[in-house]
Amino acid sequence: MFISIFLEVIFPILVLMALGVFLQRKYSFKLTPFSTLLTVCFMPASIFLNLYRVDIDLIVLSQILLYLLLFTVVMMIVGQLVSWIFRLNGREAVVFKNSISLMNSGNYGLPVSQMIFSANPLGVTIQIFVLVFQNILTYSYGLYNLLSATKSLKAIILSFLTMPIIHALILGILFQSFSIPLPSFIETPLDYLANGFIALALILLGAQLATIKFGLFHRVVTLSIIGRLLVGPTIALLIIFLLDLDGIVAQSLFIASSFPTSRNTATLALQYNVEPELHAQAVLYTTLFSCFTVTGVVSLSMVLF
Repeated sequence: MFISIFLEVIFPILVLMALGVFLQRKYSFKLTPFSTLLTVCFMPASIFLNLYRVDIDLIVLSQILLYLLLFTVVMMIVGQLVSWIFRLNGREAVVFKNSISLMNSGNYGLPVSQMIFSANPLGVTIQIFVLVFQNILTYSYGLYNLLSATKSLKAIILSFLTMPIIHALILGILFQSFSIPLPSFIETPLDYLANGFIALALILLGAQLATIKFGLFHRVVTLSIIGRLLVGPTIALLIIFLLDLDGIVAQSLFIASSFPTSRNTATLALQYNVEPELHAQAVLYTTLFSCFTVTGVVSLSMVLF
């Protein structure tokens, strides 16, 4: 099962990421316009259509939100405890805490979920809620760690509300809840955009990784790999059992817990000059090792749920 899942789910992702690495090293693209195109166009279209086309009841939604809150709080506590045990200095602690709490639920997580749950839209929809929750966490907890609360609450809320994925989320829920029909001349171009999301997201992720330099493992990076890829899924599994979740909900949440560190951590760290190299290394190495750990989590999820 491990090998078949690796070949069917992870290997296609690696091919597209490798293509992104090759293209970036050959042509040296400016990645900001592509990243903007992905986040304001392709990803919102995919999010809207997935929500528009799936039924999700309030009980399932409440289970997802409760799980996300518990998982996030526990990971924050783990981050604080490990930072204290290993006596990480202030900046190292920031890298570690962000690297284990903030996951790449967009460029990496959503394409993986779309491949795994292609026959069951509920699995993809759950990943969308995880993605939105992670974005909230990035621009609140993540920024708090980086800036020690120097960014105002108003600025954080405004930056969050202007994100296109939030608009897509709200519109998708409204259109689905009130059964608002979508004209074919609108739905068809949205389909074209959504279908292009996986390829662009993974090629862009590969291109971004191509700009990060390999280096010797710093102890924080090692802790980040262990915390994000091993401790995270273990805690997720315990919470899933605690909440007595099962089926697609349990599978999707468990798989979502295994994704590597969010690339946004490196972007924000560079923007605010808080250990940008360490953040970038955490993103690079957790992404590389996730090829094996994500395959293992997907395999285990199929057996358990």
